[in-house]
Amino acid sequence: MIIKAKIEDIPTIQNLAKRSWYVAYADILKQEQIDYMLDLMYSDHAIRIHLEDPNFQYYLIKENDEYLGFIGFEFHQEMDTTKLHRIYFLKEAQGKGLGKKALDFIKDEVRKIGDKRITLAVNKNNQAKSFYESQGFQVYNEGTFDIGNGYVMDDYLMEFIL
Repeated sequence: MIIKAKIEDIPTIQNLAKRSWYVAYADILKQEQIDYMLDLMYSDHAIRIHLEDPNFQYYLIKENDEYLGFIGFEFHQEMDTTKLHRIYFLKEAQGKGLGKKALDFIKDEVRKIGDKRITLAVNKNNQAKSFYESQGFQVYNEGTFDIGNGYVMDDYLMEFIL
């Protein structure tokens, strides 16, 4: 089940982010960088700003009364382009087809709003890149982004054309 997130869901989003990030990035990033990025991207203030922005969409993924993941995407982030900012699942949710369902949901929502392209950034060492490729995304560029505190994100930039 995919449920639109509300302000009162902020603690659930934060909990899912922490639980999924510590697994997803354990072999890619240092613990200090994970903590820094979680504080930066998932503070109450940061999530509240997103939830109050009509173009930014947060959804929780629930199965059998348990939250297993979440997605966050932004309509019109560039001309005719929606950016997928977040798609994270708990380890126990992987392999259940929920990622594919979530991406299909996003593609449908993007079609409804009229954008023609979905972009995302994925860490160059993240195995999720192959999942995105299996769902029709292709690398169109690479980027290294300074996120402060001496940390950078070294990413592949991927796109899906609708």
